[in-house]
Formats: sequence, C-alpha cells, structure tokens
Amino acid sequence: MRQYNRDVHFTTIFFDLDDTLYPSTSGLWPMLKQRMTRYMIERLKIPENDVPRLRETYFRKYGTTLRGLQANHAVDVQDYLAYVHDVPLDEYIRPDPVQQSVLSGLSTRNLIFTNADANHARRVLRTLMIEDYFVGIIDVNRMEPYCKPSPEAFGLAMQASGESDPARCMMLDDLPHTTRAARDFGWYSVLFGASDPGTDADAACPDWPRLASLLNGART
Repeated sequence: MRQYNRDVHFTTIFFDLDDTLYPSTSGLWPMLKQRMTRYMIERLKIPENDVPRLRETYFRKYGTTLRGLQANHAVDVQDYLAYVHDVPLDEYIRPDPVQQSVLSGLSTRNLIFTNADANHARRVLRTLMIEDYFVGIIDVNRMEPYCKPSPEAFGLAMQASGESDPARCMMLDDLPHTTRAARDFGWYSVLFGASDPGTDADAACPDWPRLASLLNGART
C-alpha cells in the first residue's frame, strides 16, 4: 500500500457508480449492457452478430461503448443514454444501512465520477437513499469528449471538484484499468469489491465497513 506523509489528508473521494455503489451481484449492470446491445441493433441497425465484437473493441479503445459509437456511428448521445438507463432500479438495488452509515461518517467531500450520465447517477443515489452524502456528479457529458480511464477525464474531474492537489484525492472503483489510471494520475486508488489490489491499485476494499479503516491507514 502506498503510504502518505502524516500531514497529508484526503479531502476528496471520487466514487464510481455502477457495480461500486451497489453490489455487482445485483443484476443491474448486466441489464444495462443488454440495453446497450439492443440500442445498437434496433436504433443503429448494426448486425446483431457484430455487436459483441464492436462493444469489446470500443470499450478497449475508447473507454466506453458510447465513445466508440460517437467516433464511428451517427449516434444521438442523449437518446442512447436515455434508452440504456431506462430500467426500473428498485427491481435490482435497494438501500444498504451499512453503506449509509459508512458514508455518513466520512469527513471528505464525496463526488460521483461515472461514465454514465447524471440522470442515471441521481436515480441510483435516490434509490439507495444516499444522495445527501455527495456534493456533485461528474458524468460522461461533463467529461466530453473524454471518459474514464483517460487522464484528461481525471483532470476535468479535479477541475469540477475544486481540488488542486492530486495527493488529496482518492478514487474508489471496481475496474482495475480505472484504478490504475487514477494511481498514474497521482490519486490514491482503491479497487472496490476486491481483497487484493495486485498491481492495479494502491489498496483493495472488499466491502463498505473496510473503507473507514482504509482511509485512516492510508494517511499514516
């Protein structure tokens, strides 16, 4: 685990949204991916057999399916985002009292940093009943034309947060390529939902109760 000077304290935590603020076992993210696939087939008329390959290619090259579609197809961004996120959230996710307790005890400024859009983020926060613990949302529209894990996206997130010192920032995300990028940018990166960060992050956080102790340990 990377160690920090005792005088340095985290002031800002950037939280990923999907599969981080709610359990990866919820089934919500697979449903969102299904809707991405259906959009490509139904609205963009891409042959169904080509979609899995294209989605994988776009994710790896551009960071998200959306950015790949923007680069290679005539896609209406807001129509895409509305279609993909048109899901009854309460059928998949529900409030977690442990999560609420941990978030309420944080003294940091907490922001959502997501490749989804702000409307989806607000709906997730409302459903989980944790909207009061976040001061802002940095979404895919705000990062235009970038997205995680590009360094430009991290720079825009810092501007939006008002934080000027990367060493005071923490990123909590379930994707190793994002935690690697956050670490490379100078943030303290935490791989959420994992017990071992490997070479992808500064630390791992398997569950919400671990977050508070992790924050204290990272400061010393």
